[in-house]
Amino acid sequence: MALERPTRLLSLAVRLLLEPRRNIAVRGSDEPLPVVRIPRALQRRQQQRDRGSFPRPVLVRPGPLLVSARRPELNQPARLTLGRWECAPLASRGWRHRRSLKDHFSIERVQQEAPALTNLSSRGSFVDLGLEPRVLLALQEAAPEVVRPTSVQSKTIPPLLRGRHILCAAETGSGKTLSYLLPLFQRLLSRPDPDSRSSAAPRGLVLVPSRELAEQVRAVAQSLGRYLGLQVIELGGGLGRAKLKLQLCRQPSADVLVATPGALWKALKSQLISLQLLSFIVLDEADTLLDESFLELVDYILEKSPIAESPAELEDPFNPKAQLVMVGATFPEGVNQLLSKVTSPDYLTTITSSKLHCIMPHVRQTFMRLKGAEKVTELVQILKQHDKANKTKPSGTVLVFCNSSSTVNWLGYILDDHKIQHLRLQGQMPASMRTGIFQSFQKGSQDILICTDIASRGLDSIHVELVVNYDFPPTLQDYIHRAGRVGRVGSEVPGTIISFVTHPWDVSLVQKIELAARRRRT
Repeated sequence: MALERPTRLLSLAVRLLLEPRRNIAVRGSDEPLPVVRIPRALQRRQQQRDRGSFPRPVLVRPGPLLVSARRPELNQPARLTLGRWECAPLASRGWRHRRSLKDHFSIERVQQEAPALTNLSSRGSFVDLGLEPRVLLALQEAAPEVVRPTSVQSKTIPPLLRGRHILCAAETGSGKTLSYLLPLFQRLLSRPDPDSRSSAAPRGLVLVPSRELAEQVRAVAQSLGRYLGLQVIELGGGLGRAKLKLQLCRQPSADVLVATPGALWKALKSQLISLQLLSFIVLDEADTLLDESFLELVDYILEKSPIAESPAELEDPFNPKAQLVMVGATFPEGVNQLLSKVTSPDYLTTITSSKLHCIMPHVRQTFMRLKGAEKVTELVQILKQHDKANKTKPSGTVLVFCNSSSTVNWLGYILDDHKIQHLRLQGQMPASMRTGIFQSFQKGSQDILICTDIASRGLDSIHVELVVNYDFPPTLQDYIHRAGRVGRVGSEVPGTIISFVTHPWDVSLVQKIELAARRRRT
């Protein structure tokens, strides 16, 4: 009815205008005639109907696209970059309205190589960074695929060898783990080994936010330490004090300890571990460790650590202090406040990459506007298409991210009903169940992992080809970490990200991401 009303008004107006003037003689010549005004919008609509109007063709510029939308007029060529104050025609502008359902757009892949590997000279090598031959030999044996340093490693290793405290913020998958392990292992080799060393007094500490990341860092450190005569042990969470004590008693003498904040806090409170012999302390994924959930534990651990006030204290033969290293994929907040408690911020060297907080240019990112009830159907279709493609030619694995543990479990039951094999990983699982799940996913026992953000921090995933954000991440930092699971240095397959956008607060984040991509800014 609402649609027919303008048409009726228009036809009535036309009839009045064209109707013969029957009562002119009766009314008299001085009496004014009635005036009927037709709105211009109705006039244009009637003219279009009369002409049999056709939609105006959209001019498509040739060449690759930076943003491809369902509506071609919102595409943006790769060679075009919007200015900082230039108005951007966002494809997601009207996504808060229900009529935008089923709309989608993609940020296309504009380069093939990861940013961490670009702008490097072919002559650059680890020898030029000041590493000793025995450390280089250990790297060659442990990771023969690592031939030349990434840009982050080239910036980080020299100041670490000079004894500076380091804050390194660089994009995910840029080789940050090796950038701190290699120089710090060289520092351990240059210092005399105390005679009364045990696992209760390590000389190096690497603090990580999750057990899965602790397993991964320990594996990398062990492969290097094996060729350097350095012992690396891991202290994961989920254990009581009695089991912690038993685990530490069974461990051999340790040079380097890889631990989570909760497990290390329990061990320090029970006086099972001493940090007085530390030569270095690393906060890996510092942006997560400085979050409210970990900050109190990290504060306590740093208070128990002898952190050097200046580089001179690192070389003191009678009372050597520890070097502090913080690395992360986003710039952590509250760093100066934390450092003021343990050391002077003047001796902190900040290293950031040029692509920090930027949209990854070598990964295709698709955003789909869906109703909540449509997400399961869309996910099942994506997973079945991936399985069909995997049968024709070998492809990578799939990570599906959810915002809660209950959603992981519920979605797992749905995929079970569709006979789709998968693994699940979420924080409410017992420690015995979580152990080795991500490692088995990395080894290829299953192609699909449904998980929470516990798998988005620092975990190496060079086999992952597709990331699906079933629940859109609550913050931009979480989106950066999830997106960093694909397109890493050494990845075997090109990465793709598909995000389901459901809620109005999701749309706000999507618009910020799209605007940053169109302007090529952070």
